[in-house]
Amino acid sequence: MGEMDAANQVYDALILGAGFGGMYMLYELRSRGFSVVGLEAGADTGGAWYWNRYPGARCDVESLAYCYSFSPIIDEEWRWTERYAGQKEIRSYLQWVCDRLDIRKDIRFNSRLAKAHYDEDVHLWNFETENGDSYQARWFVTSPGPLATPIWPNIPGRERFKGQLFHTAKWPDEEPDFSGKRVGVIGTGSSNASALSALALPASSSFLLWQRKPSILLYFYGPPTTPPRRATAP
Repeated sequence: MGEMDAANQVYDALILGAGFGGMYMLYELRSRGFSVVGLEAGADTGGAWYWNRYPGARCDVESLAYCYSFSPIIDEEWRWTERYAGQKEIRSYLQWVCDRLDIRKDIRFNSRLAKAHYDEDVHLWNFETENGDSYQARWFVTSPGPLATPIWPNIPGRERFKGQLFHTAKWPDEEPDFSGKRVGVIGTGSSNASALSALALPASSSFLLWQRKPSILLYFYGPPTTPPRRATAP
């Protein structure tokens, strides 16, 4: 079984998810003297920015606003390179914060929660992961986020499709080769709007896009984040 069983430890809080919210809660509760442990299904921190690694993935909020503001150490030492950071830089930022604030030691990676049950008799939460590890805690804080679980379109016959299927929320580590293939893209939401420019696919034999309703896309302008801009940002 898990580490908790060996030490027979009861944590004050178990935090589910190691993205922006989960990492902050872990750090904040720990700094207040609580014993905490975090569970993360992925192999590293990053939350949505760990799972969403499709070509062109980028945040549409300015980097100087899309970051933590609770730590003078982070504000002083980290420097964004772009006004609107890409997925790799955001993920690197969260990994750096995790290490810089020594949060990693309290997170159990590759630990997907399978069961959570509150025992009314002893007022404790009991947890079990898909790995078979067990934990107990007085409080349960959930921060898995809504953007890491893919939602496939409900298209009749999709399960009989013989070609390759890709989802932006589960993009493979190794970039797919679309050379000479007929490629169809469904949807023009935020993810596909970011991916379309990277998926122009000049090597494909055909490229077809389906969308439910027309969208308005604005030209992306993302200059480097310069030292004067960092100094004057609110």
